[in-house]
Amino acid sequence: MAGSQNAEDNPVAINVIPMVDVIFCLCVFFMCSFKFKQVEGKFDSWLPKNKGSEGTPSGEPKEIRIAMFWDEAEKKVRRQFGMRFVENDAELEALMKGAYEDYVAKGSPEVPVIVDGDERIPWRDVLVVVNIAKGMKIDNIEFALGKKDA
Repeated sequence: MAGSQNAEDNPVAINVIPMVDVIFCLCVFFMCSFKFKQVEGKFDSWLPKNKGSEGTPSGEPKEIRIAMFWDEAEKKVRRQFGMRFVENDAELEALMKGAYEDYVAKGSPEVPVIVDGDERIPWRDVLVVVNIAKGMKIDNIEFALGKKDA
């Protein structure tokens, strides 16, 4: 019988309290060391090592480059297409569409859209540019690392 103190009923006495303590400690250890997989906030990208940091190439560029800067004074992102600052998404889409149509007319439909920004740019602003390019059926989208402030 369980809990009986009679030695004849239970010839081998097993004390389960230390075993329960060890199992409890193991459960606490595994619960504390468990890592949850973060799905949101992660944007997998495979960046080329040989592009984006060499500066302006000679001759006519064969790319559509959107530079993104963080304006510390206004606490917002400023976008630049060529030498022109773009204020809203519709204006950026019109500029990108015009440039892309020019490249298609010249026989270069595989021209890349390069998003050039630094690490202070929020991902949502980068994804706006990517979505505009995808909406225009441009599949060649690249990312370049902007210049670091000294």
